[in-house]
Amino acid sequence: MSEFPDYLDVDYTDGEGESPDDYPTLEDKIEKAIDVTRIGLEQYENPAVMWTGGKDSTLTLYFIKEVAEKFDLETPPAVFIDHYQHFDAIHDFVDHWAEKWDLDVIYARNEDVGEYVEANGLTPGDEIPVSELSEHNQHHVRNILEYEDDTFPFLLDTYVGNHLLKTVALNDALEEYGIDGVISGVRWDEQEARADETFFSPRHDPDIYPPHDRIQPILQFAERDVWDVFWNYVVPDTVEGFPDEGYVPQSADDLPNGLTQDDIPVSPKYFAGFRSLGSEVSTEKSDEEPAWLQDIENTTERAGRAQDKEDLMERLRDLGYM
Repeated sequence: MSEFPDYLDVDYTDGEGESPDDYPTLEDKIEKAIDVTRIGLEQYENPAVMWTGGKDSTLTLYFIKEVAEKFDLETPPAVFIDHYQHFDAIHDFVDHWAEKWDLDVIYARNEDVGEYVEANGLTPGDEIPVSELSEHNQHHVRNILEYEDDTFPFLLDTYVGNHLLKTVALNDALEEYGIDGVISGVRWDEQEARADETFFSPRHDPDIYPPHDRIQPILQFAERDVWDVFWNYVVPDTVEGFPDEGYVPQSADDLPNGLTQDDIPVSPKYFAGFRSLGSEVSTEKSDEEPAWLQDIENTTERAGRAQDKEDLMERLRDLGYM
């Protein structure tokens, strides 16, 4: 990685000052996503795609698969951050579609924290002594986060918990596998902290993370766009027996032609009313209706997420969070 990024020819200003309104039609958004994805797969020597099992990262994965097949490029591995507090349904969904789509999945975990939790029978919310962590993790807590308390709660949606369980796990995986381009499904409209992102975003400071770029093909999509693409493109293209003209199910029992949720690359949690998938202990459904039938335009997508983490998003992103 010593030459990074000398072998690249990407425009780090692409998307600067733009918003979803600059891509007025679904076709405009899809065309841009394909273009960014192709550049990412062609330019980077060892890319990987972030996959959470959520709608945005699964849509990004769909574009990667389509572009790789069309242009005879290699499909990169997927990185799944296992933060030990996922819904079981998320693990099942990722395992199922990884096998169905023949994907290589890298499971990024902070095993030091995980082993302490398991050895001591901890549950979310229990305190973990900083002194029991590895030197590597203590360095992050004391020197990078400048956290001074003796313990921290085993909770994902907190400053220390999120950093150790997600950011440190990701950065360690980037270093271990020599990943130079992280293809991720972040969107401009999802959070204020992401509104200024560009399609190719440098992360080159070796004091913070292994130098790499973020490749972000769906910045220009709004939440409604994501679901429109799923039901009109992703699902018809990938599910045998689904109507080619698209079909929008009204519930999990409203799938056509005898299909079940296991046949559809959409997490069951979205069918159950969740609009954003985070920690099992701090994420609630937004409504009883499936996510795509809810009042997307007039309500907050991440309203079911713990707000203490959301309020710290800018600082967390500076440290390498997605």
